[in-house]
Amino acid sequence: MTVINDWLVFLGLTITIFGAAAWLMGSALAATWRPNWQVFAYGSLLAFFDRFLAWSLFGSPLMCLPDLLRDLMVITSIGLFAWRIRQVRLMVGQYPWLYEKVGPLNWRAR
Repeated sequence: MTVINDWLVFLGLTITIFGAAAWLMGSALAATWRPNWQVFAYGSLLAFFDRFLAWSLFGSPLMCLPDLLRDLMVITSIGLFAWRIRQVRLMVGQYPWLYEKVGPLNWRAR
């Protein structure tokens, strides 16, 4: 597999498809008030499935540790970002008398 094809697979499969799945996963975990460490658990499952699909559909190496860590880092980062945005929205929306939104990733006490 060439370098160009590898990056196209990374862009198309990992960032687009599994990034969207990671966004939905992080948002759903925050909506059910789950702790953020669960993003790592579910994100690692998504990363393993991403490597499997890259191997089975495009011929990428299945057990390539740098590729797996790269995919894991991207997927969990997107999931944690979505988790935090949803958590801020929930805290400010559910407790408006206690907290106010400071930015997209933070709140403060009134």
